[in-house]
Amino acid sequence: MIDKIFYTTVFISLLIAIIIIFFVVSIILYHRRYIQLQRERIVAEITILENERKRMAADLHDSMGPLLSTIKLNLHSINVTDEPDKRIIDKSGKYIDEVIQSLRQISHNLLPATLERKGLTEALHEFIRQISDKQLLDIHFRTSGNIDIPPNREIHVFRIIQEITHNTLKHAKATQMQIVLSRESGFFLVLIKENGIGFDVKKVKAESTGLGMKSLAIRTDILNGSISIDSTPGQGTNYFIKIPVE
Repeated sequence: MIDKIFYTTVFISLLIAIIIIFFVVSIILYHRRYIQLQRERIVAEITILENERKRMAADLHDSMGPLLSTIKLNLHSINVTDEPDKRIIDKSGKYIDEVIQSLRQISHNLLPATLERKGLTEALHEFIRQISDKQLLDIHFRTSGNIDIPPNREIHVFRIIQEITHNTLKHAKATQMQIVLSRESGFFLVLIKENGIGFDVKKVKAESTGLGMKSLAIRTDILNGSISIDSTPGQGTNYFIKIPVE
């Protein structure tokens, strides 16, 4: 009788243990699948975003720009003798020039032509010059080693640096930033340091609802790399991205 109770107890205990293990494993697998689906969703959003940026940049550059130039040419071909009318035409021509310049800037922001023509380093130099001309942020950029990142990967590195720079301008209240792009021991390394107000990294990651912080992680993941963010409130922020050369 005692043996029967003992074996029954052991059997029930094993059955309960198996059920608990089953549920724990199911929860772990579900959580991993959920994370994978979230990652795939964000990757899809980033891919769609880049494709739309590329399409819109091409449309603005190849269609709207020439069309406005033609309108300006036709406008100035009008033969008028009245002086007020001439002033109106001249003023309209200047407005068209401003619109063309704005479209070029929008097209460049969507997809820098320099990135496709001359590569990542030149595109970053151009991006930094434009930021420095408009913002009170002193940016120092330098490279070390052979920076020959494949074109299909350059866009992600550019967007990572662009996102960090925009976040710094928007939130950090920094006055200085250093960007170092190097190649060492089979890896491309990106080091960014700024002297802003800093932030609680864990808190920001947990509370972030936009694509900003998530896109940094996802783009780095797409490159099979890693990103480390070191920040303390009041002491600035350091970003370190490590990407295999492949």
